[in-house]
Amino acid sequence: MVLDKDTAKKTAELLLQINAIKLKPENPFTWASGWKSPIYCDNRILLSYPAIRNYIRDEMAKQVELLYGKPDCIVGVATGAIGIGALVADKLNLPFVYVRPEPKSHGRQNQIEGHLEAYQTVVVIEDLISTGKSSLNAVDALRAVDANVKGMLAIFTYGFETALNNFKEKNTELHTLSSYQYLIEQASDTGYVKEAQLNTLMEWRKDPSQWTNK
Repeated sequence: MVLDKDTAKKTAELLLQINAIKLKPENPFTWASGWKSPIYCDNRILLSYPAIRNYIRDEMAKQVELLYGKPDCIVGVATGAIGIGALVADKLNLPFVYVRPEPKSHGRQNQIEGHLEAYQTVVVIEDLISTGKSSLNAVDALRAVDANVKGMLAIFTYGFETALNNFKEKNTELHTLSSYQYLIEQASDTGYVKEAQLNTLMEWRKDPSQWTNK
């Protein structure tokens, strides 16, 4: 799933550096799903740091070409991946569209914004993979208009088993720049978290839905 170990380590380092990934084992976040979590990832913050967003853009563009060649179009998943997706498309000199969670309730009622023709090859860009459901919702929307989805490339994944199963069920290939494993290693090596906090983060990762009750 992670293509290059050096890129994975560097990406984790940069995300920690700008606090895009916040770790609060003692005062957990509550996700939209209701899960309690000692970690919160907001990769949209990287757009505010030119050097870092350019690094992520360049690595994603490089991996798109290595994995899939040049598709006809790059697709971003709204809203988190619109910015980085557009940057990747620009780097590759390719058209860009983005997919809403659901069709608009007014106007043209689009779910896919931009020009995309049937049977064109696309690579989907995401910022974050948790369970994968919202990401795969975008894949469903693309396939509904006969787009040829080559695969998905995301900045970061928690690596949950449920996400792996969801992507397998939808027959969708997923690759990421970095992952929870590399994040924890980097956070530990740099002293970003203490040993007790590290243990909490590792325990949460084993069963995050049940950790809600702890």
